[in-house]
Amino acid sequence: MAAPAPGLPEWEVFAIEYGRHAGRLTFENFTAPLPEGFESHDAPMPMSFFVWVLRHGDRVIAVDTGFDRAQGAARARELVLPVEDGLRGLGIAPDRVGDVILTHLHWDHAGNHGLYDNARYHLQAREMAYCTGPCMCHTVLRRPYSVEDVATLLRRVYAGRVLFHDGTAEIAPGVHVHLVGGHSRGLQIVTVNTRRGPVVLASDAAHYYANLDREAPFPLVDSVAEMLEGFRTIRRLAPSPGHVVPGHDPGVLRRYPAALAGLEGIVRLDADPRV
Repeated sequence: MAAPAPGLPEWEVFAIEYGRHAGRLTFENFTAPLPEGFESHDAPMPMSFFVWVLRHGDRVIAVDTGFDRAQGAARARELVLPVEDGLRGLGIAPDRVGDVILTHLHWDHAGNHGLYDNARYHLQAREMAYCTGPCMCHTVLRRPYSVEDVATLLRRVYAGRVLFHDGTAEIAPGVHVHLVGGHSRGLQIVTVNTRRGPVVLASDAAHYYANLDREAPFPLVDSVAEMLEGFRTIRRLAPSPGHVVPGHDPGVLRRYPAALAGLEGIVRLDADPRV
């Protein structure tokens, strides 16, 4: 167990599994060839969809906003727990959330437009430039984005509710964002000081434990080189592999304890993992 940083708040960290893609297959999660241990291209390899919540006293920070039922249905993904219900399960009213960190603006990370009416949003400037620039003239590049999500965030820019970052930035004492790119042009990961030391919320810098452990890039990628360098950044920021939380691996739910008894699909990431 790593020691928390002295003098910094020790944040509670929760993962809320709000969606699933049960029919996903192995070949969809790795660039070819498959890494060692994955011999069948068409074996089931389900994907979970998470948002994360950081809490210290009365301060609450949301990391990503997820998708709603309509967007999930349009993309053939199952909504298992609306994000607002997950928050209320933790005793958090959405209007209590003061800051929202958007790791990137892909459709499954930046929806639920009306959820956080009082929050400031934090985004890497490079991500906004990418998803509003000339690259979006190409169908394949704009496919992971929702024009409504991007337009909604642009309105928040004009309302003075978005703070742009360029690289590493402190969002609150003990909470930092770090630009890694790779999966998207402006993807950022989050480090959080907790009772067990710094936890790295890798988001889509590492969809699964296996992407990072085997240095096997996820196939939806803006830059393979940046994705591989992002793996190094994650390892540098984490005291151990057990301090890294991938963005879409159902194994997160098995490794960490439930936040509250009977609260299925919400786990404590500031607690030591079981393995």
